[in-house]
Amino acid sequence: MTHVIRRLTSADLAAYRAIRAEALIAHPEAFVETPEGFAGRDDDNVGAMLDSMAVFAAVTPDGGVDAIVGLSRSDNPKEKHRGWLIQVYARPALRGTGMAQRLIETAIASARDWGMLQLHLGVWTENAAALRLYQKLGFETYATEPRYLFVNGRYCDEHLMVRFLDKAPGDQND
Repeated sequence: MTHVIRRLTSADLAAYRAIRAEALIAHPEAFVETPEGFAGRDDDNVGAMLDSMAVFAAVTPDGGVDAIVGLSRSDNPKEKHRGWLIQVYARPALRGTGMAQRLIETAIASARDWGMLQLHLGVWTENAAALRLYQKLGFETYATEPRYLFVNGRYCDEHLMVRFLDKAPGDQND
């Protein structure tokens, strides 16, 4: 199936809701938000979020969404140099196809365009495939947060990773 990578808007609300709900149900260890919490958010709230932050998606010809990555940053002037990759999810059929890498590269390019100098992300310590992808894209672990989430009766640790956009990957020193 052919996909186009583009930024979602509030016009994509139904497709975004579908993939976000799927991600939260399928991988509760990977996201802070719960399926119930997301389902309780009204369309105006979710649409406003889509219009205010950048959510890039792999979109099918019929408007369906098969993968997403969010790019967020604070409005605080002291923090505008850094952003966060959030809500990263690809449907199982797209895993291993390079689509997640293409989406993240799109987010990295947008972060640079917006003047960000570094991107952060958090990833479950047991998600080996995601860790390999992030490392391939130049992200490095700078901390591990123990017991970050409590999901299905167990604690989940999270690696915090960063990529400095004003330095070559692997050259993270000041």
